[in-house]
Amino acid sequence: DAPRDGLARDRHSSIEHVSRSRNAAADFGPPGLAHADESRYLEERTLKGRVFVEVERCVACKRCVLSCAVEHSASKDMLAAMVEVPAPKARVKLVPVDGVTVPTECRHCDAAACVAACPTGAVFKDGPHGPVLLNSSHCVGCGSCVIACPYGVIGQNFETQEVYKCDLCSERLAAETVPACVEACPTGCLTFRVEEELKSWLKTVNAVQEKRIEQHARISDQSEG
Repeated sequence: DAPRDGLARDRHSSIEHVSRSRNAAADFGPPGLAHADESRYLEERTLKGRVFVEVERCVACKRCVLSCAVEHSASKDMLAAMVEVPAPKARVKLVPVDGVTVPTECRHCDAAACVAACPTGAVFKDGPHGPVLLNSSHCVGCGSCVIACPYGVIGQNFETQEVYKCDLCSERLAAETVPACVEACPTGCLTFRVEEELKSWLKTVNAVQEKRIEQHARISDQSEG
């Protein structure tokens, strides 16, 4: 029960980051954040967020895939989405890599190749650190973005020529709710983290890895000696 409780806390921690009320904005803002700056800070915090993947926690349950498809359906209801035509498409997929399963979706690159490749401006970057979004009304179905994406996470319905991709559930973020895939993940494999949180986490991980490398090298030297 203890590990399960820990995973539940991890899964819900990211929800708490974006679901707190405006009255509590100063709780996760810089100390002394002025009331007039709360709205801007919340907006910047949301735009700079990313879905982070901890591969070792993925059990390939596909709840992220299902929830993503439902979120991007016309009805946003699981049962109704099953009979929709055309069928709703998930923006996240599970990719097997070296014996593990990796949930893969748009990384919302700062220098996005798909944006540069799009001839009509249908694929665009919503602000310097914002998500990469798609304006379907401007899309001509040429597939340039699909080819340009280095992660292979932009899909295309070849019957309708419609292109689709992760939009970071921008409507949910605007409502201070985490992306659907993060909310559905039962193990905490997917979390929503803002830029500064991610930098701090990566710094910790790198320090641990460097320590392990040093220990391994020391053991190897002792074995050879």
